[in-house]
Formats: sequence, structure tokens, C-alpha cells
Amino acid sequence: MQVFKDLYEYRELLKTNVKKDIRGKYKGSFLGILWSFLNPLLQVIVYAIVFPYLMRGATIENYVVYLVTGIIPWSFFSTVVGVGTTVIKSNQGIIKKVYFPREILIISQVISGLVNFFISCVIILLFCLGFGVGVSIHILFIPVIAIIQAILSLGILFITSSINVYIQDLEYIVSFLLNMAFYGTPIIYEISQFASAGTLLKFIELNPMTPIINAYRDVFLYHQWPNPSGLIYVAILGLIILVVGYLIFRKLEKGFAEQL
Repeated sequence: MQVFKDLYEYRELLKTNVKKDIRGKYKGSFLGILWSFLNPLLQVIVYAIVFPYLMRGATIENYVVYLVTGIIPWSFFSTVVGVGTTVIKSNQGIIKKVYFPREILIISQVISGLVNFFISCVIILLFCLGFGVGVSIHILFIPVIAIIQAILSLGILFITSSINVYIQDLEYIVSFLLNMAFYGTPIIYEISQFASAGTLLKFIELNPMTPIINAYRDVFLYHQWPNPSGLIYVAILGLIILVVGYLIFRKLEKGFAEQL
């Protein structure tokens, strides 16, 4: 396919963009890349203190590790989608001047997010060891889960980043939807708490991030292999969104320079 040929031809540009995304995120800050650790860590501390008093989350065994294994994977998803939605618009200067496959801007966002996520996985491992949960061979499955999540994120980004060029209100809608989706994913609560919630429970179960978060918890917290049916569902859905998203991207790409 032409897209793979283009990516290979411009592989150095892709590599440069990934490095720029990773280094540029905290450029100028005193702690630099340490914020990749501190941001999710601070979120965990806040929820660990507040949430047990709001919804009796303390009844969840190993609740702090439960939080860590939910918040850090979610941060990977929400950051990639949130920042990536505006990536075409924020690179309008180079898009107007130089030709290169625009897909590189999207793909580099996902790859840099993936790298930051693997760095943040060190936090999860430290919490697992520090709170006595331990580590098992099941963590070898983490790259598989992360790649499935990356495919889903990439498909979503192809859609949102290209439409945002034409409808710039979309970035605010995406931000709102991500906030809603956070509470629609079992990150700070157990899905069993909504057993009698009917339609709401169905929404949480169909949310593709639910099997992803559950899979991370299986390998980190429960020391078991993830439920294959949930991951297969997300993988198929992610591939469908990726194909549809890429077609939309290629269709709208032709007018980027004029719209920006």
C-alpha cells in the first residue's frame, strides 16, 4: 500500500517527530520528562484520598494499585486523543510550506504516547511491589494490550484531527467526551457497582476502554491472562475505526492547506 511506502520513505521525519513530541511535551519545565511520572502519580494520590469517602471505593481490595492500573492507561488514551485532535491545526505552518505524508503527524503522536506509557508502566510496577501485590510473568502481555489500544487511538485520531481542521469546535467536544468517557470506564470504581444500572451498565460494558483497563488489571493486579473475548472485540473495533478513519483522513486531507 502507498501509505506504508510513504512512511518508509519519510521514516526519518517520523522518527524526528516522535522525538520532538516526547521532548517537547515538557520542554522548558524544571523537572522535564519526570512529569511523565508525576502527573499520573498526583492523580492517583487525589483519587486514593477522595474517592473512598465519596463512593466507598475503599472496599475494593488493593484500591491504590487498582487506581494506578486504571489511571495510567487512561492517561495514555486521553492524552493521545486530546492532543492529537489538534495536531494538524498546530502544524499548519509546515503543512502550508512543505509536502510530506500528513499521516506522520498523527502516527508520531500515537508512538510518542506509547513510549510515554511504557515509561509510566514503571510507576505501576513500583506500586505493585510497594503494596505487596507483586509481579508475575503475565506482564509480558502488556505490549499486546498497548498495541491494541494504540490502534484504537490511531483510528480515532485520523477522524478527529482531520475533521477539526474544518470544524474547530470539535476539539472542545472531544475534551468533553473524554471527561464523560473517564466516568464511563471502570477506572475509579468496579463495574459490579453498576450491576443494576441497566442501560448505563451496558454503556460501560460496550465502552472499548473497559476491556482494555480490565486487561491491564488482569496482568498487573490479578496475575492472570486477560479475557481474550474483550480484547478481540476491541481489536476488531479498533481496526474498523482505523480503516474508516484513514479513509476520512485521506478524503479531507486534500483541503487542509486551504482551510488552515
